[in-house]
Amino acid sequence: MKVFFSDLDGTLLNDQKTIGRKTRSALEAFLDAGNAFAVSTGRAMESALAVQRELHLYYPRTFLIAYNGAQIWDCDRKQTIHRIGVDLNLIDPIFALAQKHRIHIHTYNDTHIVTPPVRDAADEECLTFYRRVIKSPLLVTEDITGALPEPPCKCIAIELHDADRLERFRMELKDLAGPRLTLLYSNPYYLEIFRAEAGKGSAVNKLCEYLGIPASSAIAAGDEENDISMIQAAGLGIAMKNGSLRTQAAADVVTTEDNNHDGLADFLIRETDS
Repeated sequence: MKVFFSDLDGTLLNDQKTIGRKTRSALEAFLDAGNAFAVSTGRAMESALAVQRELHLYYPRTFLIAYNGAQIWDCDRKQTIHRIGVDLNLIDPIFALAQKHRIHIHTYNDTHIVTPPVRDAADEECLTFYRRVIKSPLLVTEDITGALPEPPCKCIAIELHDADRLERFRMELKDLAGPRLTLLYSNPYYLEIFRAEAGKGSAVNKLCEYLGIPASSAIAAGDEENDISMIQAAGLGIAMKNGSLRTQAAADVVTTEDNNHDGLADFLIRETDS
């Protein structure tokens, strides 16, 4: 058995947030051959489940990996097989630091985006921009930790216009949290904040262990910085032609076509036939 790990946006999905016909056909043939498939996304689990519903990704041996590897869901058994969250005692300091830097930040519980009240027009713009794709309902509260029944899998900080401000926040948060957190960009506007022990690469190893196969039997594809650990952990790491230069440098191969032209399809066909 092989297992194919794929990021969503910019990788499996085209810019219209659908799967190209050739890519879907190749994925179905890969699964028909007895292999497994894992969506691996920075999105919340509720959003990953919504994508599964919208795109009809109901195949045997399918898994959803959300929050950049912090939660793994077995779709056949309908249960979480791995979950790790940010320590609750870090949440208030993280949010206070974001407020100091005038950076929008939010986190998640199992059903909602958990966010403080909108501070100003820039804050509202960031939240609106995020929710143009992520349709999860909002829980707006001053008491963030009180809205979290368990440690959240991740927080996300967003700044649409001033990358230097977001980077200053990242550096100060790095000093505050030390080795307890991973802080990385999933695109130029989004800073992902999650437990150091999580990450998409860690999820590759966790799921392969669960399936009883070596990580060398894994194939992983992505386009952004938060995909690098997954690409490096897999036996075959694929970067998209439309991906960042850092992601391409970390991969074993780069697709000849981008996400809008079924860039993954030929690799899936090759791995099915090999």
